Amino acid sequence: MTVLSTADQTQVDEPRSLIVGPIKDAMAIAWRNLRALPRVPQYLVFSTIQPVIFVLMFRFVFGKALRVPGNIPYVDYLMPGIFVQTVVFGSMGTAIGLATDMQSGLMERFRSLPMARSALLVGRTLADLGRNVFVVILMVAVGFAVGFRIHGGVLDFLAACALVLLFGYALSWVFASIGLLVGDPESAQAAAFPILAPLVFASSVFVSPQFMPGWLQGFATHQPVSVTASAVRGLALGPHIAGVISQTSTTSYVLQTIAWGVGIVVLFGPLAVRRYRKAI
Repeated sequence: MTVLSTADQTQVDEPRSLIVGPIKDAMAIAWRNLRALPRVPQYLVFSTIQPVIFVLMFRFVFGKALRVPGNIPYVDYLMPGIFVQTVVFGSMGTAIGLATDMQSGLMERFRSLPMARSALLVGRTLADLGRNVFVVILMVAVGFAVGFRIHGGVLDFLAACALVLLFGYALSWVFASIGLLVGDPESAQAAAFPILAPLVFASSVFVSPQFMPGWLQGFATHQPVSVTASAVRGLALGPHIAGVISQTSTTSYVLQTIAWGVGIVVLFGPLAVRRYRKAI
């Protein structure tokens, strides 16, 4: 049997530690952030109450006044958009959380520990992804309670939920950059809303862009929130929306959503890391 020397053993273990170590650190930070949620129940409550209010308001107050293309119930058109809107607004939590960590001096304490520098950012975004899983499940339950039904296959609907979570995770990196830039929770929230508002309200989340003014239709149709909502709508409703979103268009929207998600992470991930290095 061959016995490895100490130097040889170090060479064998080092590549594994360089890969496994940062992953373990990121998972530890993610678990820490998730465990903190029950200690701040008002944050979780308010992050779930807001989308429920949107569902009830647009389902029962504005639903009959809004037009949608094709011959589908408005609730079936609305809920896929609500799923997307929920994770879009939820991504603001990444900015607020990181800004809070900066203000409290937590980043300085983590800096003194033997852990990967990337763990704080990756752990935070993974924790927000975990929170989004819970919120999306809740919104699906609320949707079924108010009359929403899926007309595609179950696997297609699960794929739609996965797209929603992918898009929410990508946006977390955008707002991670914002939170690290401003360094203050209140300022982070104030800076995030002007970005979120036009993306959500000038989109196909609540109403089809074809019923918007002509000068707004181009932006409302092709911006990432609308693209993601159309992809989720096509997968969730399937043949029920034939003539509104064709199978070819659904495939195109799915691929565009994936491209948007990957592109956002590729662009804003390095920006967030750069801001993080400056912050600490």
